[in-house]
Amino acid sequence: MASDSGRKQFWKRSGAKVPGSIQHVYGAQHPPFDPLLHGSFTKPSSKPPTTPVKLKKVSTFQEFESNTSDAWDPGDDDDELLAIAAENLNTEVVMETAHKVIQNHSKLQEQHKFQEEHVQEEKLEESAELTSVVCSDNRLVKSVSEGHTSSSSDNATEVSSMQRSQSLPQTSTPPLMSGIVDYSTSVTPALTEREASRLDKFKQLLAGPNTNLEELRKLSWSGIPKQVRPIAWKLLSGYLPANVDRRESTLQRKRKEYFAFVEQYYDSRNDENHQDTYRQIHIDIPRMSPEILRLEPKVTEIFERILFIWAIRHPASGYVQGMNDLVTPFFVVFICEYIEEEEMENFDVSTLPEEVLQNIEADSYWCMSKLLDGIQDNYTFAQPGIQKKVKMLEELVSRIDEQVHRHLEQHEVKYLQFAFRWMNNLLMREVPLRCTIRLWDTYQSEPEGFSHFHLYVCAAFLVRWRREILEEKDFQELLIFLQNLPTVHWGDEEISVLLAEAYRLKFAFADAPNHYKK
Repeated sequence: MASDSGRKQFWKRSGAKVPGSIQHVYGAQHPPFDPLLHGSFTKPSSKPPTTPVKLKKVSTFQEFESNTSDAWDPGDDDDELLAIAAENLNTEVVMETAHKVIQNHSKLQEQHKFQEEHVQEEKLEESAELTSVVCSDNRLVKSVSEGHTSSSSDNATEVSSMQRSQSLPQTSTPPLMSGIVDYSTSVTPALTEREASRLDKFKQLLAGPNTNLEELRKLSWSGIPKQVRPIAWKLLSGYLPANVDRRESTLQRKRKEYFAFVEQYYDSRNDENHQDTYRQIHIDIPRMSPEILRLEPKVTEIFERILFIWAIRHPASGYVQGMNDLVTPFFVVFICEYIEEEEMENFDVSTLPEEVLQNIEADSYWCMSKLLDGIQDNYTFAQPGIQKKVKMLEELVSRIDEQVHRHLEQHEVKYLQFAFRWMNNLLMREVPLRCTIRLWDTYQSEPEGFSHFHLYVCAAFLVRWRREILEEKDFQELLIFLQNLPTVHWGDEEISVLLAEAYRLKFAFADAPNHYKK
């Protein structure tokens, strides 16, 4: 029994902790007690604070344990040391240290900003070097920055970007900024790759011996890259044949035919029978306001010839105001085969070779003729085609958005007062020219795009402004708004949304019986 009591006494613990024993684990939601945050709290511990005094001889294991702390357990001594340190902190030292931290942070920010500006300057210098050069055939080759198709240009871009990254000092990303996307490096290359992929698809399709026009329409519906837009428009309009071998001969024949018309008819512009037509054309052309085309005398002369020849050869309709706008997109697209679109606004068209200008003029005439063949009833006497389409638009809007329709009726706004121009000019006066060109990519891809699909685009276009329309409570304010819609900053994204909504409306209503009527 004595031995048993001795064993019990030997293994008896006084509550002190043994190094390496199982201890409480504190999570982020339940941290150990911090005396700095709770200074008023007094710990019930009876242990004296540990101070840097001369070590005494350790007589028992319990005394040794009381003067040490388990590596897994933040003990009381640590808390008390922190409390003592907090009491002895010098305010001046704290402020000086904080000031140094702020200064270092400011220097890092300035250094980072300087690096970004340096990268931007290098990009501008590279883009300036990649300017267009003139080929022997008088065609301006597009800069490498646009043609994302050749492997050599891609490799050059990768090498230059790698050299820039190696020349700049490497800085680590702060943890708080690591979740922010750098659009200059992540989004732009993705868009470039997508555009390059689309351009490759177009080039492969157009390079075949016989272009599949149905596939070309499907591919062109969502937009045509500007590098291949001229040839794509000529194919989609029916001006050029699908067979590659016949294209050059067709171009030569049609261009020669057009200038035969010019030689035959243009001198009669001052005759009594035709002078009124020519005078109206001569008056209307300066009223045009294409944003990216200078209406210099050479351009005006080309437009006058195109419109006058078409009017003479189509006596059923003749020339009607609004036709002058329809030449512009073709002229701009075809001239971009020879110059950059960005240079168009300040470019002197008369500096181009005469043969190039003649080709652009003839191609614009024939493509505009193909367009007008599908909507000629818009321009015959009393313009019955437009009258019919405006009425169809009114009935369609009454079905898709009755509130907007009732609001216009309530304030006595007639659809003819604003939608007549939408039909007559194919929305060219409502959106920027760049948007018109994108719109026509889809129109030429759709069956009866300029006549039938345009109706649904106009309906989607009107409903697009429903909030602004419903806010206007006066006839005059409504009409002024509808005739001056704020689209000056529109681009491809807005046009793509508009076309998608128009396609949805066409899918929902086009094949339904009496779909325009309730």
